[in-house]
Order: sequence, then structure tokens, then C-alpha cells
Amino acid sequence: MTNRPEGSARDERNARRAAARERAQRTRTQQKRRQRGARIGLQVGLGVVLVAAATIVTLVLVNSSRPAGPGPQSMTDGGITIGTGLKAVDPAASSSPSPSATGSADTVRITLYVDYLCPICGAFEQTNSDYLEGLVTSGAATLDIHPIAILSNRSQGTKYSLRAANAAACVAEESPDSFFAVNRALFAEQPEEGTPGLTDQQLADVVTSVPGVRKGSTIESCIEDQRYGKWVDEQTTAVTGGDIPGSDLTEFPGTPLVLVNGQQYPYSTASTNDEFRTFVVSAAGATEATPTPTPSSTPTRSARPTRTPTPSPSASAR
Repeated sequence: MTNRPEGSARDERNARRAAARERAQRTRTQQKRRQRGARIGLQVGLGVVLVAAATIVTLVLVNSSRPAGPGPQSMTDGGITIGTGLKAVDPAASSSPSPSATGSADTVRITLYVDYLCPICGAFEQTNSDYLEGLVTSGAATLDIHPIAILSNRSQGTKYSLRAANAAACVAEESPDSFFAVNRALFAEQPEEGTPGLTDQQLADVVTSVPGVRKGSTIESCIEDQRYGKWVDEQTTAVTGGDIPGSDLTEFPGTPLVLVNGQQYPYSTASTNDEFRTFVVSAAGATEATPTPTPSSTPTRSARPTRTPTPSPSASAR
């Protein structure tokens, strides 16, 4: 056993203790630095999140307060008028529609309010489109079509009704004489309610497949940019709120809303083309003057047994 002087042993112990204290101090200093860095990082991250959130809120507020802007020139009352030869009628050449407004004493004014996701609208179109085409082509009737979007919340978040109505508005602006055919094509490719519906590209493909609508035209960018989305939303809110051009109605009953010289046709999925023809003749008040083209075939597409209800108006099918 080695004997050491008591003083030397004490000095050794003190040195070890001092070294231990120094190591502990360094450890505490490092921990404090790490904690301070973590706090700074958290504060910076929180600041970034708050700035981003404020930016998003600002954009939403600015966007929601921005006016909808003008709609298509051919849809000054929210709908486009189709006349002889299935050509669009210049709004400047005709007065605003009223419940009894017709082009002449023998011309019947038929008005449709439709949603391109509404299965009942699809059934009506399939049953009566050929008959309507015959009436309008011959000059016996004019046809006002108002695309609205009351079912925008029934397509898994894609707002198909709004996008499809916007696509129709794009056609009304860029190629109005093709509107009747595009309206028919949109219903021919109508998706099931509750599905995402067609993509913007698919909508563009449907629209540009119609003769007279040029592929690669500004219609495609109009569809992609939803140029008339806010305008469609504004029109939908107005109509569901009771502002219904071409009618004395003060409450919107749902789609399809079919008016003949301002009189509401009580459409149901059981309605036939013969029943509609009879109603048109009755509303026209001129059996001899009203042509009766061969009725279209009974629709094979299944449809719901009830009318599409009108949802409470909101700022968007937004």
C-alpha cells in the first residue's frame, strides 16, 4: 500500500471535484443553449405560421369582397336566348324576358333553369330536347337556358355544378351559336350525383367536341380559370333567393324549373313528352300555330323520383 501525504490526497480530491464541477457547468451551459435555440426556433416557426394564416385570411377576405364581374355578353339576364336555327339571340335585339314576353304573337317563350348535375334536369332534357329543338328551329318558340349551380356541394368537394355552369358560360361568351348543342352534350355526359364529376380537362373535351367550338380556343382557358365562377355563384344566389327572370314566382321551387310564357310546368320524372307538348300548346293559347314535332323517345337514363330540392342560398356553391 502506498502512503501519500495527507495534504497531497486532499489536493487530488479537490482537483477532481473542481473538474467535475466544471464539467457539470459546461453541461448545464450546453443544455441552456439548446433550450434557448429550441425556443427561438419554435417562436420563428410560430411566427411563420401566423404570417401565413394572416395572408390566407387576407386573400379570402379580398376574394370574397371582390365583385363577381360581368357575365357573358349573351347572358345579360343570367340566361342565353336561343332562336330560329338554334342561333343565339343578341340581347340588345330583344327586350328583357317577362312572364308574357314572346318574340311575336305566335312565338312561345320557353325558359329553363338547370343544374348540370341534377338528374331530374337530365331526364327532362332527354325526354324533351328533340321537341324543343323542333320548336326553336322552326321559329315557333325561343328557348332561354339559365345554368345555375345549386348542387355544388354534392360532388365530393369538386364543385362540379359550378364548374359545369362556368363552362356553359364560357361557351355563351365565346361561341354562343353552339350553346344549344353544348347544353345537350353536357347532359349527355352528365355524371352521377355524389361523384367527383368530370375534371376541367374532361369538361373542355366535351365542349370542344361540339361542332363550331374550336379546340385550343380561349374557351379551354376560360374553363380552367373558372372565369365566370363567381358570376355563376352570384346568379345562383339571386335565383334561389327568388329573383327569377321570366317568371312571377317569388320562391325558387328547384331544378329543373320549366316556364312556358311564364307559366310553370309541373314537371316530374313521370312526365312524358306528350304531357309537355300539351302544356306548351295550352300555355301558348294557339293550338293551330304551335308545331308538334315527333316526340322524342322515352328516356332510358334512370332518375330520382323526386325533384331536386333547393338548398338554402349561400355565397358559394363556394
